[in-house]
Amino acid sequence: MKVSVVICTYSSEMYEHFADCLESIRGQTYDDIETIVIVDGNDDLYERVDSEYGDDPDLKLHCNERNLGLSGSRNEALEYVTGDMVALIDDDAVADDRWIEELVSVYERRDAIAAGGKMTPIWVAGKPDFLPEEFYWLVGVTHRGFADPGEEVRNTFGSNISFKTDVLRTLGGFATEVGRQGEKNLQAHETEFCARMREEYGRGVVYNPDATVGHKVFEWRTDKRWLLERAFWQGYSKRAMETLVSEASSAEESDFLKRLVFEFVPSRIRSLVTGPTVTEAKQLLALFVLTGTVGLGYVYGLLKW
Repeated sequence: MKVSVVICTYSSEMYEHFADCLESIRGQTYDDIETIVIVDGNDDLYERVDSEYGDDPDLKLHCNERNLGLSGSRNEALEYVTGDMVALIDDDAVADDRWIEELVSVYERRDAIAAGGKMTPIWVAGKPDFLPEEFYWLVGVTHRGFADPGEEVRNTFGSNISFKTDVLRTLGGFATEVGRQGEKNLQAHETEFCARMREEYGRGVVYNPDATVGHKVFEWRTDKRWLLERAFWQGYSKRAMETLVSEASSAEESDFLKRLVFEFVPSRIRSLVTGPTVTEAKQLLALFVLTGTVGLGYVYGLLKW
């Protein structure tokens, strides 16, 4: 199976991290890989990437004429893909050297149409003591209670997900109404695509936690105000996605909410009662505040969409 790894990048300030990401792909244990790099409307960045990596025969490089956003850039990458499977990773992530090998094993064992893995944190400025593991998804890290190994889920994180190429093309790629564009915070284009995929094929993404990708959590991503804004826009994005495809209203969010209310919160309260610590108190408070903020974003989305 030939694999096409797609990396999209747009900020010159991210070049060092993009290079780390690209080097992690070049160091994979799996051999049959091509890398598609899409520079999103930044000519200077394109020239720098070209000067550093342009002679790599396994790399295809393209620069968009204007900023298309992440979903648009990933659609553009499909024009250059020749692999049987497309694996997506962000420019602020670093893949484990067995990442592609582990993803390919899912396709070989399960005859899957999509597979994804686990996002692990790389705390660039230290781990924040107030952020509960249940909300690690806000910083692009697989959260507590996500899924069991081998479970078929609606989607994994967009920085560690893969699809059969013909599935991506048959469904017309990603919806550009959602997905990051410049500084906009509208999220969830992978979720929207996977919901359409389930409608069309009746199948989801097979989760393999051994296919790991580290996500760099920069200091600004642990800022409390940023996390609140992120939570708000995630709620808003959830509503926006529901207007695009009905299957997006799956039971996965409600199942997680039930576990949050009836399992995680009670267990944290018990821990706080039996052996109270400042950290546990902070995380319990954050649990309630962030849940409420996501809800506010969803309500705002109801008014806007």
